Amino acid sequence: MRNILMALGCLLLVFTLSACTGGVTPAGDLEEISANRKAVDVPEGEPIVDGEYRLGSGDKLRIIVFEEPDLSGEFVVDGTGTMAMPLIGQVVAQGQTVREVEDLITTKLQAGYLNNPRVSAEVVTFRPYFILGEVNTPGTYPSQAGLTVIEAAATAGGFTYRANKKTIFIRRAGTDVETPVALTTTTRVYPGDTVRIGERLF
Repeated sequence: MRNILMALGCLLLVFTLSACTGGVTPAGDLEEISANRKAVDVPEGEPIVDGEYRLGSGDKLRIIVFEEPDLSGEFVVDGTGTMAMPLIGQVVAQGQTVREVEDLITTKLQAGYLNNPRVSAEVVTFRPYFILGEVNTPGTYPSQAGLTVIEAAATAGGFTYRANKKTIFIRRAGTDVETPVALTTTTRVYPGDTVRIGERLF
């Protein structure tokens, strides 16, 4: 009888331990949950990489080739991601930083055109952003540095009374993915973004 009671006690202990550990999330699962939350909070395709802006279609640059006014001017990155420049033709700008574009132009000019070209580039006009949904004047608007969703909505006439002011949807330029993002006072809108303000449920 004593042996039977001891066996039952051991079984009860095993079941108790199993129940206690069954609700614990393994470390690997926690990492996966954290990664998923991060993916929702930060849409892919953000044009700021390592603190530098990446160019895209619609950006306008002022290019100055020192002592070469015929090669200087303002150039727009077209739908193919390139700029058409005098003498050297197409320059790939899509995904490049301003400094990288300077280097590309310098390299092309050195290839049989100029001995010691000095090139300067700057963004004159950023590509526009798009805002639609529950704002009073949906449409396309010019971008500016440091623009937030709150400011973008204000430019579009403000939120409608139906607007969901907790979560908005952003599709970065060059991507097909619309990502839900928590709306805060610091939520950024980048050049080329499409911002959709949804309707609140209640």
